[in-house]
Amino acid sequence: MWKFFRKKKREPENFKEILDCFKKLENDFEKLSQELENLKKESKFNIQKVGIVRFNPFSEVGSDQSFSIALLDSNDNGAVITSLYSREGNRVYGKPIKNGQSEYLLSAEEKEAIEKAISKNNGERKNKKLNNAATGSGNFRSY
Repeated sequence: MWKFFRKKKREPENFKEILDCFKKLENDFEKLSQELENLKKESKFNIQKVGIVRFNPFSEVGSDQSFSIALLDSNDNGAVITSLYSREGNRVYGKPIKNGQSEYLLSAEEKEAIEKAISKNNGERKNKKLNNAATGSGNFRSY
């Protein structure tokens, strides 16, 4: 027969041995619980929320080859990256996000990408106000 079907340890034979087995299991469970708590704390800073919006910044020509993507951790911190594609070239912009907001002016597509990222994780859309007061050009669409 195969080796892994063989019993490696003998069964407990009396009540004291059973209690010793339970004590070992309890210690192992406590170690695993602590490791799980550490992983939960560390994972809060990993990218957990992603929202992407494809769009056409030039309504007259082209197609939806431009995009904004929001990459956020569990505290809604991260970045939004926007790529604007045109015949002449491609431009990429990155803006930091803290608590779902940016100190830089955000385009409608960037706001939508952030809202999608936040709402996917929560199961519902949060109506966080995104910063519109910053300076700079923010709308990539020509209306």
